[in-house]
Amino acid sequence: MMYNILVVDDDKEIVESIEIFLRNEGYNVYKAYNGVEALDILVNKEVHLILMDIMMPKLDGIKATIKIREEKNIPIILVSAKSEDTDKIMGLNIGADDYITKPFNLLELIARVKSNLRRYITLGTYNNENINNKEVLISGGLELNTSTKEVKVDGQVVKVTPIEFKILNLLLANKGRVFSIDEIYERVWNEESFNVENTVAVHIRRIREKIEINPKEPRYLKVVWGVGYKIEKL
Repeated sequence: MMYNILVVDDDKEIVESIEIFLRNEGYNVYKAYNGVEALDILVNKEVHLILMDIMMPKLDGIKATIKIREEKNIPIILVSAKSEDTDKIMGLNIGADDYITKPFNLLELIARVKSNLRRYITLGTYNNENINNKEVLISGGLELNTSTKEVKVDGQVVKVTPIEFKILNLLLANKGRVFSIDEIYERVWNEESFNVENTVAVHIRRIREKIEINPKEPRYLKVVWGVGYKIEKL
């Protein structure tokens, strides 16, 4: 199957160079030069992954990501300049799955695209019917259905991104067991961990905001200081 990637950047030269690289890897590419154009394409086309610049006219990458996350769980990789660290953190907080810093190595970009696509297609919400395991993982009022890819808290469906789902799946399938930050990263991202504390912590915080009544006093997703994270057996 050929996957469709939407490249969104107001710098046309960057878009063209990314397009050439992606097409050489066998991907189909849609192009947009601001957030508004990106949203229009998403209405009319099936897209499997988005590469999104942050600083753009009309609608920037952060606001576009917020709009997309209202309806879709497509992986979003933010592309940002080095000076935009706060934007990167904000981007992860509002639903982006990954980020890469300009100027970037195109080989690294391709590796991140493949990694995020693999997670989305095999573990995300893309292809529910391919999952044979019907098991529902439960801890108290928290439920995760590995078949429908739904997460519920007290019977209410909670929207999660593919990465958030995989983190919850890992912790719920091993209730009570503490996973280190490095272990979580290597299992969820399928990559060797290196300085990943912030990346994992941002996703954990985002999950807590979705599943906990009071994220500062979590019932389900607990930190074990100096060791890692676990989901309580309830």
